[in-house]
Amino acid sequence: MTVHVQPSVSAEACPALVLNADYRPLSYFPLSIWCWQDAIKAVFLDRVNIVSEYDRMVRSPSFEMRLPSVVSLKTYVQPSRNPAFTRFNVFLRDRFTCQYCGAREDLTFDHVIPRSKGGLTTWENVVAACSPCNLRKSDQLPRDAEMWPRQTPYAPDLHDLHRAGRHFPPNFLHESWLDYLYWDTELEP
Repeated sequence: MTVHVQPSVSAEACPALVLNADYRPLSYFPLSIWCWQDAIKAVFLDRVNIVSEYDRMVRSPSFEMRLPSVVSLKTYVQPSRNPAFTRFNVFLRDRFTCQYCGAREDLTFDHVIPRSKGGLTTWENVVAACSPCNLRKSDQLPRDAEMWPRQTPYAPDLHDLHRAGRHFPPNFLHESWLDYLYWDTELEP
């Protein structure tokens, strides 16, 4: 099937927020979104309900529909109790800040106890670090390099990441998503 998209707004600028069957995002960090093609495919496979739509249309020779902006899964997916150990989540835990100097640019991650000295790649041994600090520390122990992380690395829970994430909302939040996200919104009495 060939699908034609209206030319006014790029379809790539129309991702769909994906909610669990209980109408909460599958994940906040990173925010659970699908490209428009995946959202349309899930609609046709009857895996999701369309909750909200963009004004943007897609057309094939025999069909037309508005692009979904919010979809909810028809089957509930049990959320993970522990956040995944990913580079993004390490940066989020450390608030996108070098744990040695406080820089917020050119971030990578550093093993506090270097792997060459038996350090593991775990929450408790990895911190966000800017490239200059990472190069300066090299494969030295903190006491040898005289560089100690500002906070002791730890395994965060989902609440830790949600709390940190409130300071770093995604770059793109469509207005139709706001009812399903809890970014510092005041509740009506």
